Amino acid sequence: ATKLFHLIAQGKVESNAITFGAAISACEKGFEWKLALQIFRSIPQGQGEPNTITFNATISACEKSSKWEQSVHLFQMMAQSTVESNVITFNATVSSMEKGGAWQKALQLFSLALQRNEEVDRISFNAAISACEKGGKWEKALEIFSAMSEMELESNTITLNTLISTCEKG
Repeated sequence: ATKLFHLIAQGKVESNAITFGAAISACEKGFEWKLALQIFRSIPQGQGEPNTITFNATISACEKSSKWEQSVHLFQMMAQSTVESNVITFNATVSSMEKGGAWQKALQLFSLALQRNEEVDRISFNAAISACEKGGKWEKALEIFSAMSEMELESNTITLNTLISTCEKG
């Protein structure tokens, strides 16, 4: 990721949304959230301006390193821009908060998405149930699981294992 970033900065690799996205994704895989933010902030106007992919990759890089504050900041930046968010954006932000110990905020954002009828999926529900596990909120986990069933979203092994673990800890 560092090498690609330097090649872009030196003009040896074309700078566009694809190369910036690739560099940021490499940072995510290497748990290099600071470098991901640096690359994201260095995207020049008119040369692959931040888009859904670069926002999502940067949020995910912060999520993988449990840097929930940075993820939320990027999520808010995206909401204030013309760039459209999607379920990947939402899931990475909620997961980041859950992993970073801000389980209450993760549940608030999840609840807000449900109230606004925003797109959610099994990953969204799994992240919310995992947030309940972190907070010892087994009753809330069961409510979320029930809502998942009502939305006819299929649970998986992750869903059920997390739900069981949450109830055991409660």
